[in-house]
Amino acid sequence: MSAPAPTLPTKMRPLAPVSFKTPIMLSVVGLLSLVFFGFAGSDQSATFGISTGGDVFMLPDLVMPGIATGIVLGLGMCVLAGYSIFMARERRPTPGWVPMVFAALFIFSFLVWVVSGARTPQISLAGLIAGSVTLAVPLVFGSLSGVLCERAGVVNIAIEGQLLGGAFSAAIIASVTGNPMLGLLAAAAAGALVSVVLAIFTIKYVVNQIIVGVVLNVLVSGITGFLFTTVMQEDPELYNSPGRLPVIDIPGLSAIPIIGPILFRQSIVGYLMYIAVAAVWIGLFKTRWGLRVRAVGEHPLAADTLGIKVNATRFTNVVMGGAIAGIGGSFFTLVAIDSFTKEISGGRGFIALAAVIFGRWNPIGAFFAALLFGFADNLQSILTIIGTPVPSQFMAMLPYVVTIFAVAGLVGKSRAPAAVGEPYVKG
Repeated sequence: MSAPAPTLPTKMRPLAPVSFKTPIMLSVVGLLSLVFFGFAGSDQSATFGISTGGDVFMLPDLVMPGIATGIVLGLGMCVLAGYSIFMARERRPTPGWVPMVFAALFIFSFLVWVVSGARTPQISLAGLIAGSVTLAVPLVFGSLSGVLCERAGVVNIAIEGQLLGGAFSAAIIASVTGNPMLGLLAAAAAGALVSVVLAIFTIKYVVNQIIVGVVLNVLVSGITGFLFTTVMQEDPELYNSPGRLPVIDIPGLSAIPIIGPILFRQSIVGYLMYIAVAAVWIGLFKTRWGLRVRAVGEHPLAADTLGIKVNATRFTNVVMGGAIAGIGGSFFTLVAIDSFTKEISGGRGFIALAAVIFGRWNPIGAFFAALLFGFADNLQSILTIIGTPVPSQFMAMLPYVVTIFAVAGLVGKSRAPAAVGEPYVKG
């Protein structure tokens, strides 16, 4: 019987390296927020409307004094930054809830600052949140596509092309048939078709996944742009008048303040978004299929040894992800507006890819990351209307600034699936 292996005393064990990137970033942002949003804030109060006229019961407006709110929230951010520094000095990572609470305090502090300094210091908080969720719909579908593909080991740079192909197909099929539901199905088929091309070249012919994704984005952009000019503009009544999917209002529930319009007053695409998030999360983390997918994305050789068909699993996930992204693309032409224009997706496929990283390759995390980007997109429109002192050019680039900061800083250490981007050639 062998003796147990000797262990080092706790004080003699080597300390694990801990990055100070997050504590430093939180400290800098917290101090800047305290100074600019607090001490240099506006003397006016910001008023946030909670209820709308159709709510089942009315809630009073939320009135926040500009300077006082900025100071209190700024101090709260500095406390969180101090706690993060303490954890780093103790050689322990910053808990995940710290940057999440910090981000919430920063967003609300920034919101109070810009609204209190506007010509009309009042906005509808319910409308802001509901509009943010609406704008996040294609981002959520795109990010779910990225999660499905990258969990199986394939980098999906082609989300932009899948969204754009879905938007174009939804518009032209719904216009010709006069049925928006057929347009929705066509959008899913178009996104899947783009993914089939991606899967064939990256999985079967082992072409670089990033290069194929970029080429597909350019190809879909060129094809849809050409067909828009030569077909749709020649007869827009026949080829570019898809109509809109109706908003389905659930009586009673849709009248609940704030959450009613978000959860119970949506088009079928909005309801499908919630179903898709739940289905992908359950599928990946609560089923045998999901376990196999994650095994393929982490260690394809070991998965193959256990009898899992690695490349078939990857092919299936890539096509499934493309269909989901295509449904997200239909939002542009069947929900947001009732026509197709060139480059209607506007780079949102790349923001969706950032949401995948920010959400740590988790469907629920990607969902909330997409909501953050949708919030930034909606906020810049509302603040421009109420006359904020912030330059309109800055507000227009706000969604992309949030994307950069989220991926580069707020996400902290994020580990992608180990085999993502690596082709698998059997034996």
